[in-house]
Amino acid sequence: MNLGIVGQAAGLFAVTNIDDILILSLFFAQGAGHPGSARWIVIGQYLGFAAILAVAVAAAFGATFLPESAIPYLGLLPLALGLKAAWQAWKHRGDEDDEQEAAEGGPKALEVAAVTFANGGDNIGVYVPVFATAGVGGMSVYAVVFLILVGVWCFAGRFFATRPVIAKALSRWGHILLPLVLIAIGLLILIEGGAFGL
Repeated sequence: MNLGIVGQAAGLFAVTNIDDILILSLFFAQGAGHPGSARWIVIGQYLGFAAILAVAVAAAFGATFLPESAIPYLGLLPLALGLKAAWQAWKHRGDEDDEQEAAEGGPKALEVAAVTFANGGDNIGVYVPVFATAGVGGMSVYAVVFLILVGVWCFAGRFFATRPVIAKALSRWGHILLPLVLIAIGLLILIEGGAFGL
């Protein structure tokens, strides 16, 4: 195994996924106190990233499941989830914190996967040329390194969400931050991609 490719893969993953740590921290904070929620967040993150990898690998081999013009519309996924989370936060604004947490539950795996995939739409554009020039062997190394680093990212997100100072802030403001971050990501994807003529 070429250590140069491993280093390049790790660097490429870090650069293209740095924003995921914040999103994962918010998801882990939202799931705090809900048994099994961490597992569903990790599963969702892997599902979303596996979908990104599958599309990038297929595109590197010449298959295009998503036309280039459709990628900006992936912003509708986090936008819809952010609006849903904002509605839930507004609906439960007068509830006691414990009642609100019980009503909301933890994040669902498919919600996490949808946000991961939509947020990674731009990653596909970066990964395709790299995969196309790396060949099958190099692409396999990239995929393995990426999948290992998804686990590291999940650990980092959970680590940050459980630090006392951060956990206290996320506990107090997470129900506001998560919808804002998801809505902002959705709008950014839509606007940067020129969706709806924006």
